[in-house]
Amino acid sequence: MSVLVTKSAEETKAVAREFARAIASEFPKGKAATVIALSGPLGAGKTTFAQGFAEGLGVKEKVKSPTFILMREHRIERRHFTRFYHLDCYRLERSKEAAAIGLLEVLAHPENLVLIEWAEKIKGALPHKKIIVKFFHVGEHSRKISFS
Repeated sequence: MSVLVTKSAEETKAVAREFARAIASEFPKGKAATVIALSGPLGAGKTTFAQGFAEGLGVKEKVKSPTFILMREHRIERRHFTRFYHLDCYRLERSKEAAAIGLLEVLAHPENLVLIEWAEKIKGALPHKKIIVKFFHVGEHSRKISFS
């Protein structure tokens, strides 16, 4: 497990950009999608991290949290990944609802890179193998981020 503290939204984005570049270039392709599960309280930096992560993958359009549509798809060209999916599961009540938005199909494809905000809400729908990123408030603008 790795833990670091960021002192601003821009620092959080910078960490996420580097993390995305490392995942896209060094992470081995599996038999299913690569999943990054984000969790933490409201306002802890999950969306800011997702924006920096998308930038690190080369996503050109502005990345907004898909709170109301639940999932956004972006084409990418990063080694063996061709699509980046950004989900916000805040509004979901249980894991079974993830199937209704097509998550199971997305997770089945190894060329997909999937980042999920509020991943704990659909824990039962997620693969066993995933990268977990947890966010904690440690001050007005500071965040502790742990990777496991």
